[in-house]
Amino acid sequence: MAGGSPLACPLPPATPASGPARLAIELGQFSTAGRKDENQDFHGALRPEGVDLATKGIAICLADGISTSALGAAAAETAVKTFLSDYYCTSPAWSVRTSGDRVIAAGNSWMYAQNRREMDPAYSDREREKGLICTFTALVLKARSAYIFHVGDCRVIRISGETCEELTEPHRVELGGGVSYLGRALGVNRNVEVDFAQVPVAVGDLFVLSSDGVHDVLTDCEISRIIDSGGTLDAAAKAIAQASLDAGSEDNITVQVVRIEGLPDGDIDDIVGQEAGLPPAPQLTPGAQFEGYAIESVLHSGNRSHVYLARDTSGGRQVALKVLSTEMAQDPAAQASLMLEEWVMRRLDHPNLLKAPPPSQVRRHAYSVSDFVSGQSLRDWMLANPRPELDTVRAIIRQIAAGVLAMHRREMVHRDLRPQNILICPDERITIIDFGSVQVNGIDETVPRADDAMFAGTMQYSAPELYLGYPATSGSDLYSLGVIAYQLLTGDLPYGPRVSAATTQAAQRKLAYYPVTDHNPDVPDWMDAAIRKAVSVNPANRYDELSEFVVDLAKPNPGLSASHPIPLLDRGSVLVWQLISAALVLALVVSILTRPSPVQSPPETPRQETTQ
Repeated sequence: MAGGSPLACPLPPATPASGPARLAIELGQFSTAGRKDENQDFHGALRPEGVDLATKGIAICLADGISTSALGAAAAETAVKTFLSDYYCTSPAWSVRTSGDRVIAAGNSWMYAQNRREMDPAYSDREREKGLICTFTALVLKARSAYIFHVGDCRVIRISGETCEELTEPHRVELGGGVSYLGRALGVNRNVEVDFAQVPVAVGDLFVLSSDGVHDVLTDCEISRIIDSGGTLDAAAKAIAQASLDAGSEDNITVQVVRIEGLPDGDIDDIVGQEAGLPPAPQLTPGAQFEGYAIESVLHSGNRSHVYLARDTSGGRQVALKVLSTEMAQDPAAQASLMLEEWVMRRLDHPNLLKAPPPSQVRRHAYSVSDFVSGQSLRDWMLANPRPELDTVRAIIRQIAAGVLAMHRREMVHRDLRPQNILICPDERITIIDFGSVQVNGIDETVPRADDAMFAGTMQYSAPELYLGYPATSGSDLYSLGVIAYQLLTGDLPYGPRVSAATTQAAQRKLAYYPVTDHNPDVPDWMDAAIRKAVSVNPANRYDELSEFVVDLAKPNPGLSASHPIPLLDRGSVLVWQLISAALVLALVVSILTRPSPVQSPPETPRQETTQ
């Protein structure tokens, strides 16, 4: 493909009148070598089909190879093609920023490695500039936002009504006298710093991507006037290029003009497809046949859902089949949570996380299917084992942390870690279940959560910051894990039952930690110090990573000071006032019992005075 040519892809200009709203754009592009012999610019765009449109969005990007390198055109083409192919291979659970940053970093590392291999390490910086080096700018449109990745001196502007706004800054170092050089580009260093921005979009907004051959000679207002003059966006892009030449541009010229024609509603069906519109599954009974499954027994029955042990009649595999309760069957949020739960399980692959088998047939009702794991809940296990060995506790926490860490690497936060959602097998293997409350960054960009859905955890195990309205993070999962560790060792909670009532910062400052050693003298102080750090009220004082907590549970960390017992009076404990009251009553009783009986004194005999 010749330098400067766009990557071909269908980009329909509008959303059909019928059916759910979808992200739709009109795109115009034009590129020319201008007055140069070679076009070292390269541009492209890709609009995926199906669910990828909702989870990844539409990508438009532009790269400009540096003119001092004979490989500039190859670098630009590599950067654009790599981004457009690899970005759509990243996890749908990842946010746009994570996906884009990792793809750009990988492309930069590859170009840098090629340059290092081809160039002698003793070469000067100027000689190194003859390798694979280019600028790169990408615009990703997803749901109702635009995301910009930027390295170098290309430009993105947004035209909204009468307003023109530059969304990027050129990475050029000015030397004075009109002389400057490129300060940041792909392929120059092992690591590259990428500027990132996110802006909301509205129908009718225009985005213009241009190489420096355009914006070095045309102002944003001039570009806007050319677009407003009418015609297609392809014609507008070509007119902008011609105006750049007429204004004296000496560089390659590339223009991409994007108009927002339609925006999605942000419904769950954008993610799970047609299954979101299915009627809820009915309540089932053992012996029933349901959509290719033979119902064998009831595993769980609650006010929100029912879980059945079922067997796939086509393959004989045992599975757990989950349906909504009658009370929740007509709740759209509950149905969305049920659909997303299986969506999450299909994208997780870890021995400590519950998985979902591939669907065996087309569904006619809304329900979720997962692998069947035989075991008891950690809550029941704790009741049967009130004083487990320390090594057993460490092994349990290590497995839970491993599963949760696998979720965090996928940009997922469990949000409802508690003993009831953890299964322990007879061989003490741990499996985390129930992903109905999981926060997925990539999905939250598409389907924003309602305010009442932001807090989804169980009160005793939820991090204090959630009660202040802050979103869940990996740190809030760490807090929940710390509470579980505390409860395994003590059967109690680190702050008692008062955390859920502390809904202000002032109230949370009064929360006092009860050392594990108060309940279980077998626990060493250094282990208590690790748990205390994990359940810190202030999330900034917790561990940065779950793995750090696991390590500190296994061996002393000299950097952690062992917790010291807090005086009862400082804890505000009810016990202290009970003890004081008992002491006062006892003192009163003793005082009464030891008080001497009153004896009436004989009347005083008047003293007679004698007169001499």
